Amino acid sequence: METVIPELQPTPERRVSTMQTHAVTLRGAAVTLRPMGEGDWDILLKWNNDPAVMELADHNPFEESTLEELQTIYRWISTHAYCFIMEVDGNPIGECWLQRMNLQRVVAQFPDQDLRRIDLMIGEKELWGRGYGTEAIRLLVDFGFQRAWADAIFAPVMADNHRSQRAFQKNGFTCHARIQEPDGRVNTDLVVWRTEYETAVPRE
Repeated sequence: METVIPELQPTPERRVSTMQTHAVTLRGAAVTLRPMGEGDWDILLKWNNDPAVMELADHNPFEESTLEELQTIYRWISTHAYCFIMEVDGNPIGECWLQRMNLQRVVAQFPDQDLRRIDLMIGEKELWGRGYGTEAIRLLVDFGFQRAWADAIFAPVMADNHRSQRAFQKNGFTCHARIQEPDGRVNTDLVVWRTEYETAVPRE
């Protein structure tokens, strides 16, 4: 019998008192995505305050974040996203989520489509380039199309983050648009559509 995944809905208030949890765990050959929760603030604070990590994850100039600031952000996102901690051999290495599309430039183009977005960050720098991000993306894409019934999944990636772009491209993503930011940096909106996913070569 097909598993029905309860849908997450954003709350009307920006400030949420606790992270909204879910019961979804995704397992790959090397990577496990387990639900993010209130017990993860130490590693989230560490990763978000590492300038080298955030240089590739956020186009805004780096500023150190307080615990309260991160709690406000992550708790709000958790009301409309499946938030995960990436683990390898039981150790947390990064975070990711499958979120309802919130970029108006994209939503306005496809008003009748169920659009999602993937955001991903590997916080342990010594593990970059080992394929863990690629596998995490594959797990999220499979989940998004097979169990959350998305019509398309997007990935906003900075144009100079070539490693991240390659990881998404290995999972069938192609360039949808290049966006010039006010600070001069360029973002690339990558996308994979359900029709492309369903007609692709069978996945391992």
